[in-house]
Amino acid sequence: MPSQNVPEPKPMAENAPVVEHVSGAHELLNALRKRIGEHPELAEAISRLESALNILTVKTGGML
Repeated sequence: MPSQNVPEPKPMAENAPVVEHVSGAHELLNALRKRIGEHPELAEAISRLESALNILTVKTGGML
């Protein structure tokens, strides 16, 4: 059976800057949504950030 290359999860320290930026952007967009109300493009941006956070969580083995 051929071996599969499964990447090892990166330590949290290596992902910290990415996580901080994505989390910060998510918080800013949520604050903006509270100020101006619902907007389709704003909802899409928040959804994409949430997807990015989910991907990072999987890639880091849940070490976020």
